[in-house]
Amino acid sequence: MSCLPKCPKRTESEEEAHREKARRVAQENVKRLGLDGDPDLQFLLGGGELVKVRSKSWKKNRFFKLQEDCKTLWYESHKKFGRKQTFAIDDIDSVRKGRQSEGLNNYTHDSVEDQCFSIIFKDRTKNLDLMAASMEEAKQWVNGLDKLISTTQNLNRQQSTEHWIISCMRKADKNSDNMMTLKEMKHLLRQVNIEVDDTYAAEIFKKCDESDSGTLEGSEIKLFYDLLTQREEIDIIYGKYSRTEGQMSAEDLLNFLWKEQREPVSMEDALKLIDKYEVDQTAKQKKRMSKDGFLIYMQQEDGCIFNPAHKPVYQDMHQPLNHYYISSSHNTYLMADQLKGPSSTEAYIKALMKGCRCVELDCWDGPNGEPVIYHGYTLTSKVLFKDVIKVIKEFAFKTSDYPVILSLENHCTVGQQQLMAHHLISILGDALVTKPLGNIMPTSFPSPEELKGKILIKGKRLKKLNTSLSSNGVVEDGTVSEEDEAADCEDGQKAKPKKSKIKLAKELSDIVVYCKSVHFNSFEHANEMLAFYEMSSFKESKAITLAETSATAFMHHNMDKLSRIYPAGSRTDSSNYNPVTLWNVGCQIVALNFQTPSKEMHLNQGRFLPNGASGYILKPEFQTSLSSQFDPSKLSEGPWLQKKTLNVMVISAQQLPKLNKDKQSSIVDPLVKVEIYGVPADNAVKGTHHIVNNGFNPMWNENFQFQIHVPELAMLRFVVEDYDAGSHNDFIGQYCLPLSSAKNGYRHVPLLTKRGATISSAGLFVHLVLMEAE
Repeated sequence: MSCLPKCPKRTESEEEAHREKARRVAQENVKRLGLDGDPDLQFLLGGGELVKVRSKSWKKNRFFKLQEDCKTLWYESHKKFGRKQTFAIDDIDSVRKGRQSEGLNNYTHDSVEDQCFSIIFKDRTKNLDLMAASMEEAKQWVNGLDKLISTTQNLNRQQSTEHWIISCMRKADKNSDNMMTLKEMKHLLRQVNIEVDDTYAAEIFKKCDESDSGTLEGSEIKLFYDLLTQREEIDIIYGKYSRTEGQMSAEDLLNFLWKEQREPVSMEDALKLIDKYEVDQTAKQKKRMSKDGFLIYMQQEDGCIFNPAHKPVYQDMHQPLNHYYISSSHNTYLMADQLKGPSSTEAYIKALMKGCRCVELDCWDGPNGEPVIYHGYTLTSKVLFKDVIKVIKEFAFKTSDYPVILSLENHCTVGQQQLMAHHLISILGDALVTKPLGNIMPTSFPSPEELKGKILIKGKRLKKLNTSLSSNGVVEDGTVSEEDEAADCEDGQKAKPKKSKIKLAKELSDIVVYCKSVHFNSFEHANEMLAFYEMSSFKESKAITLAETSATAFMHHNMDKLSRIYPAGSRTDSSNYNPVTLWNVGCQIVALNFQTPSKEMHLNQGRFLPNGASGYILKPEFQTSLSSQFDPSKLSEGPWLQKKTLNVMVISAQQLPKLNKDKQSSIVDPLVKVEIYGVPADNAVKGTHHIVNNGFNPMWNENFQFQIHVPELAMLRFVVEDYDAGSHNDFIGQYCLPLSSAKNGYRHVPLLTKRGATISSAGLFVHLVLMEAE
């Protein structure tokens, strides 16, 4: 007997009325999204059967349908408890057509390639693998979802807010009478993350209930919406500069851009902004900006803290490879911890799609002569080497055209090494660099531009590079020292006795060109004895010690060679170290555990946010100039020292997400931390007070000042937390970017989840001024 109360059954006429209302709501939302009459969207609203694939034996039919709000996908679940049967379109990162996930590749036959697709989520590690009844249906699902994702992402923040609040209003309207009682209004406020006392709620309600009927309807609901979404801080700024019949003329806007935004723009630029953002046609014809147009401008790319000029590739990409920081992953194959977590090709896809340009492959002998990848001496699962190479071939250049480095940690016998070389050559084809560019002995690295679309192998090599170019340079299999990160532990203990030598196959040795792995002895030894392409890997403790005690020598080492840093073996939970310390001395390949959401990964995402998210950031000139004596801990005079004062005013936040969505009464008490990461003298954290029970539109108006010594290395991070008096504050959202990419003036700051996905509609509003220090 069920312990759940049964809902009363609707009569036939009630059911028809309910269906008609749902159709009407759906069409209103389709229209709001600008997809009126789109056949793919209509198909999604009708829904259909799909096969959910979990394993070779678990393949079950499930019904999927887009809900009327056009924001949520509902699916049939046969689990009685603890299973939500919906997910938001906002939660989807992408839709992958075909058998392009590990699950579909392993558990379905290649004959159903055109019927398969995968839904990849932003903040979940598991994908949703699905198979449609036909190629046509799969196409409609993929096209419909792609259109929804793209349209939702491209809504301006005002449209997005409107769409969200209207959806919340519909949920609050319990009896579906298109009227709102005081009780329903309070329910709505809790849904949008505001808790107000009964007196204040009654005041708002009375103000909007112009007909004095005890309910809000029609224009009264519109008045309530306007009151709810009013941005007092924007009104004040707009009021100060709108000096032309209550609106901003092009001259007024130019004045604002000069004085507040500190932008070196012309009248032509101001007119372009009016043309781009003004929604009122009469104002546009008069070359003016209304308050609505101004609000849209403030919330779009031109009003964002991140400089839009830094969004595409804007840096010089013709310098040697070692002149760049390179986005790099450690133990890329792992989805979780270092001891018993799963290994997966999916982890490589996720890293590459995030712009990672150096991935790691720990290679071991596998069954049936096929090498496998896993974390040695642990219970982590295994994945075939050839499957990883196929995935790298497919996804290496989807996000960035610039070169990918495969960092091989080789523990295989000669026979399986030969097979590794065969897979690399046959699968990667022309993309694989197997000899120096131009067939001549190089004296320095080629540039990222020259290596576009190319894949480099980092690993052991039997002889110097020049032997491969000489006519008598015949090389056979030989022995080399074995690299073994898995055996490294911070406390000096070993997971197993370290092998000192391993036999290396000539075939694998030959395809190591620009990234030959060698043991590090000292900076003097490296300078005198090693060629530019001979590089060392440092575990974090060794690298940090060198960065602190021999910073200038380390930086000069990196002017000629590449350095790779990796996390300590004791980080079995896949935690990360602070990469900024190593970037400060010019280390290029600072490898992090990409699978672990952490402050360190936020810094990495921020560092590689500019320059087209290409995974390559040009180092400051003082880190590549041979005459430089820069030491991040001892700031002597030099081109690096550009003393600045950064003033940050945290004004307000908008639409912060509820942390406990299942509990209506759970409202956040937000506070904001402003953090600087850079050279030791610049590191600082300052924060606002917390605001009680308001995650919808909290306002702080708090000022902070930071002294910056080396702005070219400084990172700026905003963190929003939910205050908790009894324990650690809960994380709400964050955003990180290089200080050199932050714009002055009144700026919107988008917020990202712990895993780096955008939180739709949420953001901070701040004022920034970076000026010469007095």
